[in-house]
Amino acid sequence: MAEQRFIIEMGMGGDLHGQDYTKAAARAIEDAIRHSSIPMFEALGLDHAQMRVQVTVGVQAPDKVDCAALAKGLPRGRVEVRAVHGGLDVTNPDSGAVTVIANAAVEAFLDPSLVSGRQERT
Repeated sequence: MAEQRFIIEMGMGGDLHGQDYTKAAARAIEDAIRHSSIPMFEALGLDHAQMRVQVTVGVQAPDKVDCAALAKGLPRGRVEVRAVHGGLDVTNPDSGAVTVIANAAVEAFLDPSLVSGRQERT
């Protein structure tokens, strides 16, 4: 059976001075997962490695994002990161400095057969 999405978290991050798209994306991912806690794995006796994590980050310059470095920063699952056009570059009209704003969607997928039919733990 195909995997099903069971989590989606969204976040936003920025780099105020360095115009570093990877840093802004990392902050957006951190914002998305910072408040998440998923007790289902322990409750059902599932290994986190069974989860596929798909991260999409939106920035104005997707080719400047180090997706491999971002994937290493996620704590669980089989991680895939891709960068797409999105986010914002905001230019300070006085100095010309650019603030980079990134958006992130962090999705988690599992094969539903891993969850169905499991007995309640006692």
